[in-house]
Amino acid sequence: MRWKRPRNISLRLRLFLSLLPVLATISTAGLWMTHYNALDAANAAYDRSLLGAAKSIAANISTDSGGLSVELPYRMFEFFELTASDQIHFRVASSDGLVEIGSPDLPSPPMVLKKNLPVFYDAVYFGEAVRLVAYVAALEKPLAQSPARSVLIQVAEGVKSRQEFTRRFVSRAAVRDGLIFSFTLLCAALVVALALRPLARLALQVSAQSENDLTPIDGSGLPTEVVPLVQAVNQHMQRSHNLTLQQREFVDDASHQLRTHLTTLQMQVDYAIGEETPELVKQALAALRLEITRATHTTNQLLVLARSDAAALQIHEFDLAELVRDVALSQMPQARAKDIDLGIQRRDPAILAAGDRELLREALLNLVANAVAFTPKGGEITIFSAGDSLGWSLSVIDSGPGISDSDRDLLGHRFIRNEANGSGSGLGLAIARAIAEKHGGVMKLDHRTDGQGLRASIWWPTQPSR
Repeated sequence: MRWKRPRNISLRLRLFLSLLPVLATISTAGLWMTHYNALDAANAAYDRSLLGAAKSIAANISTDSGGLSVELPYRMFEFFELTASDQIHFRVASSDGLVEIGSPDLPSPPMVLKKNLPVFYDAVYFGEAVRLVAYVAALEKPLAQSPARSVLIQVAEGVKSRQEFTRRFVSRAAVRDGLIFSFTLLCAALVVALALRPLARLALQVSAQSENDLTPIDGSGLPTEVVPLVQAVNQHMQRSHNLTLQQREFVDDASHQLRTHLTTLQMQVDYAIGEETPELVKQALAALRLEITRATHTTNQLLVLARSDAAALQIHEFDLAELVRDVALSQMPQARAKDIDLGIQRRDPAILAAGDRELLREALLNLVANAVAFTPKGGEITIFSAGDSLGWSLSVIDSGPGISDSDRDLLGHRFIRNEANGSGSGLGLAIARAIAEKHGGVMKLDHRTDGQGLRASIWWPTQPSR
């Protein structure tokens, strides 16, 4: 079964578990260095004893009788054996090997020796590990049996005492390091707990706020690493607050618009009921139908506006020219009713755009409908589509009365309409503006350069926001 890393793990435990292998590695490395140093110290101490024994033997060598004689320093050897607690072996031999005293089969040194320069090495003697020192000493008088002028002195001892010393030293160090490791873990846990106390206070502060309280969180006294998180939360709360205010204003304005239509419908129904003449009743029903059409149009616009605010964009590639043709055909009956010349003009034969086609269709539809409503009879309306490496645009140019500079800055906001035309709810341009901004673009209202009229256009980039 494959092990899965737990997801719901506290930050305190995560930090503690992150510190644990680091501290364990440091402790292990320290213990290994202690073992190495203990072994080095033991070798240095015991090697000095070995060298002292070899030099004592060299000091007690005599060739006065013509032969090789050694007066062993037994007291020193007894003391050496007490400190070493292992069997001691020695060998004294002439440099040509013709004369020797002691253990003749001691392992030879691994290198050529120089006079008065001791060499220490490890070997195996009778199946046991031993530590040896080899030392070349000069003879005052030559031997009668050999012309050699120097002798090789070897002293060997077992390594059990060294190993026991190292083991005791490392064991004590392990106990010491274990206590230090445990104390360090405890200190690390306390430090982590103290370091995370500001987060605990922040959590209490956030949980203490009511569900309707969008007051920014106080970030004073918090660590610098937490301040960006608090700022991001405050920005999110501010966006939520703005969205709440926007939705509240939308509901208030929408309810006002719908109540206006409902009040008008109620009055027209009451008027129709009170009339007895069929002709007047017919006129009242015609007015009632017109008001229902207006209420339906306003409701549809409110639904589109709400969808543009709340719904996520469905980004797909589509033919921009086909979209323009679709909108133009849908508005052709209204344009013909006013004898308006509604046409299409495009710069490129085929334009593939990326965006939410349905929302962009609603935006263009409202721009064209707004142009049809404001353009007088016999006027002209032209729909443009264009695209380049930066983005795409949809424009509607009409030959209507245009707008003033003051109105141009206000139009495009919700429930603000052109006073030159009392009909409408002021939602058409607001819908186009909201959809353009949702795609990361803009809506612009400009004066027509070649005459009287208005140019309304929306533009969005090649990488629309989602």
